[in-house]
Amino acid sequence: MSTADGSSAGSSPRRPTLDPASGAIRGAVRAALKAAGTAEPGVIVAVSGGADSMALLHATAFLHRRGEIRARAVTVDHGLQTVTAEVAARVAGTAESWGVPAEVMTVSIDAGDEGVEAAARAARYSALETARVQAGADWILTAHTRSDQAETVLLGLMRGSGTRSLAGMSPLNGHLMRPLLGLDRDQTEASCQAQGIEIWNDPMNADTAFTRVRARQLLAGLEAELGQPITANLARTADLCRADADFIEARAEAAGQTIRGAASVPVEDFTALDEAVLSRVVRDWVISLGVPGQNLGAVRVAELCALIRDRSRGRLSLPGDTEVVVSGGQVVFQAAAKAR
Repeated sequence: MSTADGSSAGSSPRRPTLDPASGAIRGAVRAALKAAGTAEPGVIVAVSGGADSMALLHATAFLHRRGEIRARAVTVDHGLQTVTAEVAARVAGTAESWGVPAEVMTVSIDAGDEGVEAAARAARYSALETARVQAGADWILTAHTRSDQAETVLLGLMRGSGTRSLAGMSPLNGHLMRPLLGLDRDQTEASCQAQGIEIWNDPMNADTAFTRVRARQLLAGLEAELGQPITANLARTADLCRADADFIEARAEAAGQTIRGAASVPVEDFTALDEAVLSRVVRDWVISLGVPGQNLGAVRVAELCALIRDRSRGRLSLPGDTEVVVSGGQVVFQAAAKAR
């Protein structure tokens, strides 16, 4: 009988050979935590039971046993399938058999207007943050890979999104850490196979009703047809876009501090800005005044910027029964005028 590290029960204490994929995953986790600069960090490992998260859990369990980190595994059961409770319990049991304390957190999903995927994601991250705070941990580790990053960029391209969306997922965002963004899904699957780790293949990951699943299939088809490393190239695009977006947004943050929350702003405060900065400042400004961001698309922001650049008298309706009026050298945010 083999253990998770590949050694045989009852055999000599010879150190088992570490496969390259598992070694790369351990190295990626160590590197990410070292870059974050936290000594003996406490981490919450988000585990779904799939190959990516089980490979991450296996690596963090090794570091936990060595005393390099303090790990706790958390499985979030969304209750979207009848088998998920059983899967969650099995994953928690595996984590504990590897020496990592584990818990299952059950959440309720209300899809509403945002859809099942978005609602499940929001509920999952909320639960993970709750677990992090309760455990006094420094980081939440998720198992997103370079393959996931490429899919995220492809989805952004399909939507016609801007630089921030094309920047994909950040390796570090608040208390959220994604240490495997430099590795491919093939490596996590290879690690699980080499270490004899049982994984769960979520049938929702093959359900083409979900846009991300269709994007994943499209990406695989493009790589096969074109013979190009599209996954790696899209991930590199994300890195380049993230650097640009971070720089521009820092400029926009500084420029927007004096006008945020002001109902009336001199038009020159806007027109003095470069276009890339202006669009971000304008969007942040109207959101600070109560316009719902989810209803404020790029087209409406571009229309508002054009109105401000024109400087002539005009108005533009915004979500939430509000409007912006340009008049007398001022840009004014107000409740929309009622039709008579």
